[in-house]
Amino acid sequence: MIANKNPRIAVSDPNLYRELQEHATLLNLMTDGRLAGTNNATTAAPTTGSYAIGDYVRNSTPAEAGSAGSKYVVLGWVCTDNDPLTFLPCRVLTGN
Repeated sequence: MIANKNPRIAVSDPNLYRELQEHATLLNLMTDGRLAGTNNATTAAPTTGSYAIGDYVRNSTPAEAGSAGSKYVVLGWVCTDNDPLTFLPCRVLTGN
């Protein structure tokens, strides 16, 4: 499915026209698998809020961590308990 980036209806508001184009672009990227349909990236695991077990929060600032021979990157955090709220890191080894 490819969404048309040019609205087929009369749009006199340039801001609305731009917004419709941006939505079509994002929709096309998601259907191509090149964009995650989420906007929940943070720099640390959540400590408050309403989350269910299994919810995943992306790391917006991934960086290599750890010591030589066992370095890793935290891609995000997964909720393992919601009372008390508990998130565990999802780590990927870098091989360094």
